[in-house]
Amino acid sequence: MGDPGDPPDGAPEGGSGNDDEYRSVVFDESFVRAARIQELSASERLGGGWTHPVRRRVGLGMLASLPRQALTLLLLIVMAFSAAVYFGISAPQRDAGLSAGTQLTSEFTELVPATAAVPAVDAALPFASLPASAGFADGAAGLGVPTKASTAHFSQAELTQALQTVQGYLEVSELSAQTLTDGATLPVRTMLAPSEQGQFDDSVASPTDDQHHALTGWMVRFDPAKVALASDTVKVAGTVKVAEVNSSLLEITSDDTLVYALRPATAAGTAATGQVSLYTVRREVRMDLDRTDIANGQLRVVNAVVQAGPTACGAAQAGYLQPLPAGSTVASPGQVNPADRSQPAWQQCGVLAPTTTPAG
Repeated sequence: MGDPGDPPDGAPEGGSGNDDEYRSVVFDESFVRAARIQELSASERLGGGWTHPVRRRVGLGMLASLPRQALTLLLLIVMAFSAAVYFGISAPQRDAGLSAGTQLTSEFTELVPATAAVPAVDAALPFASLPASAGFADGAAGLGVPTKASTAHFSQAELTQALQTVQGYLEVSELSAQTLTDGATLPVRTMLAPSEQGQFDDSVASPTDDQHHALTGWMVRFDPAKVALASDTVKVAGTVKVAEVNSSLLEITSDDTLVYALRPATAAGTAATGQVSLYTVRREVRMDLDRTDIANGQLRVVNAVVQAGPTACGAAQAGYLQPLPAGSTVASPGQVNPADRSQPAWQQCGVLAPTTTPAG
C-alpha cells in the first residue's frame, strides 16, 4: 500500500517522490535548534504583549551545537575550576614579608679559660662567685622577656602571644634539663615554624659546623655521656627587644648570658662524683614571627651567635657543647692568620674573662 501522501497513480516516472521534492526546504532538528529567531506559539500570540510574531533566541554560539552530555561536562569543569580559584583566594595565606626559605645562620666562638686550669667551685653553692651586680636571676626570671610591648602594626594581643612564644622557646632551648643533658630535641622542634623544621631535622641527623646545621645553634646541649648538671638552677641575665621588620613581620632579639653548674657524668645509678665547675654561654638569638607564626605559637630562628667556655679551641661543637671539666688546662689561642683559608672564617676562639658587672 502506498504512502497516503503519494498521488493515486503513484509517483511520476522519473520523479523523486515527496521526500526528494521537498528535501531542500525541510530543516532537520539541529538546524531548528540553532536558529537565532523563534516563532511565537499560539498561546503567546493570543496573550498579547508582543509586537512581532517572532522573538530572538539567546545566542549560545558554538555551544548551541554541542550535545547535551558535552554541555553538562563542560559546565562541571567550569564549576570545579571556579571553586578551585575561590578556595585558593580565600584560603589563609602566610603574611608576605618572610620568605619560606628563611634559614638559621649561626656562629660560635670558643672561649678558653683565662687561668692555668679550670677552677672548681663549691658544689653546695656553685654560683657564689657571681657578683650580685651582674644581674643574674634564677632560670626564666632572668630572661628579661617584657610583659608588654608596642609596635605600629601589631595589636597588644598579638605582641603578648609573640612574647609568650619567645619565652617558651628560650626556656626549652636554654633551661630545660631535657634539652640540656637528656638529649631531647622534640621540645625545641615543636616551637619552630614548619618551614624550618626540615633544616632542624637535618641538624639533628647530621650536625655540621657549616653555619646552618650546627645543632648547638638551635639550643644549648651537652653530651650526657660526658656532662651532668650539678644544679637544676641556671643563672640567667638577659634582655629581649621587640621591633618590626615591616607591617607583617615582628623581629624579636634575645641576648642572654647563662651560667651552668656542671660536673663529669657518671654511670646510671652511681652517686655523682667529680668536681663542679661553671660554664658560661652568651647566646644572642634573632627570631622572626609573622601573624601565622603568632597564631600557631611558633617562630623562626633566623640568627644565633654563641660564645661559650671554658672550652678548647677547635673542639667539635656542632652536636654538643664541649665544656672543660674542673682542673683541665689548655693552651691559649694562638695568632690568627687571615691569609690561612684552610679553616672557615667564622670559626673564632678567645679567652674567657671573669664574670663582672656588665658595662652600661
